[in-house]
Amino acid sequence: MVLPYKHEPFTDFSIEENRKAIEEAISYVNGEMGKEYPLIIGGERITTEDKITSVNPANHSEVIGTVSKANQELAEKAMQVADSTFETWRKSKPEMRADILFRAAAIIRRRKHEFSAYLVKEAGKPWNEADADTAEAIDFLEFYGRQMLDIKNGVRVESRPIEYNRYNYIPLGVGVVISPWNFPFAIMAGTTVAAMVTGNTVLLKPASSTPVVAYKFMEVMEEAGMPAGVINYIPGSGAEVGDYLVDHPRTRFVSFTGSRDVGTRIYERAAKVNPGQKWLKRVIAEMGGKDTIVVDKEADLELAAQSIVKSAFGFSGQKCSACSRAVIVEDVYDQVLNRAVELAKDLTAGITERNEHFMGPVNDQGAYDKIMSYIEIGKSEGKLMLGGEGDDSTGWFIKPTIFADLAHDARIMQEEIFGPVVAFSKAKDFDEAIEVANNTDYGLTGAVISNNRANIEKAREDFHVGNLYFNRGCTGAIVGYQPFGGFNMSGTDSKAGGPDYLLLHMQAKTTSEHL
Repeated sequence: MVLPYKHEPFTDFSIEENRKAIEEAISYVNGEMGKEYPLIIGGERITTEDKITSVNPANHSEVIGTVSKANQELAEKAMQVADSTFETWRKSKPEMRADILFRAAAIIRRRKHEFSAYLVKEAGKPWNEADADTAEAIDFLEFYGRQMLDIKNGVRVESRPIEYNRYNYIPLGVGVVISPWNFPFAIMAGTTVAAMVTGNTVLLKPASSTPVVAYKFMEVMEEAGMPAGVINYIPGSGAEVGDYLVDHPRTRFVSFTGSRDVGTRIYERAAKVNPGQKWLKRVIAEMGGKDTIVVDKEADLELAAQSIVKSAFGFSGQKCSACSRAVIVEDVYDQVLNRAVELAKDLTAGITERNEHFMGPVNDQGAYDKIMSYIEIGKSEGKLMLGGEGDDSTGWFIKPTIFADLAHDARIMQEEIFGPVVAFSKAKDFDEAIEVANNTDYGLTGAVISNNRANIEKAREDFHVGNLYFNRGCTGAIVGYQPFGGFNMSGTDSKAGGPDYLLLHMQAKTTSEHL
């Protein structure tokens, strides 16, 4: 019997003991700054002259670590190792693979604050966001281990007196995992172990701005007993290493989380059958969103304002699920807008080590420049109610920004900004609000704040997103509770932390024995 799954609890930092624990962990990690980290290919540590420098986005003069950078030659070496390792790994017992995940989860749980401290430093996450990221990584390990034990014997199919039939799932082959910087532990770990526990081997290319936490994860997997060559750690350039591996004839599938532009490019490249390739590559993609909170005239307006502010500005809006649009029925528009501005005025952005600010920095100079350019666009499209200012002198900080009175087709209502910017727009009634909510190319998350049951049921039918929430914010999906993934240009609706996610990394095989 598979043990029931319960998600990892979040840490309450109002308790002095917990505050001291993470402060000590941050102090420890501060002592680890500036170290060098090699590639890991087939268990071998490989150092290269070309490096990736990971910096603290809250203080870009501070180096978190320098990480060896893979090139095409090393990517090919990693592919050959993964390809040969697959021949033994695919025959390993599912129970053994799941046990590695359970042990890794236990190791991370014991070192939870240490990993959260790396996220505070390398990703600029406030304590609560870092803690949630670490908890989610643990959740993915526990959940996918249990899911593997559930599906290891396949699915029952009918047999006849003259034959015995079986329907089993087998692994695909070598998977390329390209993970994002905004959840550099949870999503990186989740996508990697989903591929590995199902019997595939993995080439892990973490985001170039957050490679150190991925290296620390590799150390945990090795300590948990993962054989050499099963997961190979190869940070590198997307243009050089990423494209090479996506195109490679021995790549069986690509698991990608990131921007729409990169995701569609991967999807297109993976569709091409290259010389020596004898399968159609599978792509698992999560590519972002333009997420809307809809508020109707019969809503709890305080709940509405709080939900919008928390969902828009948590982790500086750098979540694919973040609320970047608030569509409010005109009867209550001014009340919700004004209250959201009041709430957001109290939020500050700053260095996250001391947990004095609700928001930290944005990811890097490119993100800062992009967000600030969208703020300038917003000033010409709507009314700036709050924020609109940034400071990149020491870290990449942008104040919480609210625009009002946007046209439904305005650029900042349509294009993903990925920063602390939310646009408010009026709807004449609930029907129009749902129309506006659906008028983007994306379909990831959304929320409806309403006490009208008919409106809730209409939204359940007609609000076209992969994750829809009622009377709460649109961020914060929990593994196993709210399987996560979106429609349209938000990706392939591969529901991470859901009951069918592992099957995306496998193929079904029917065997029939004549009796």
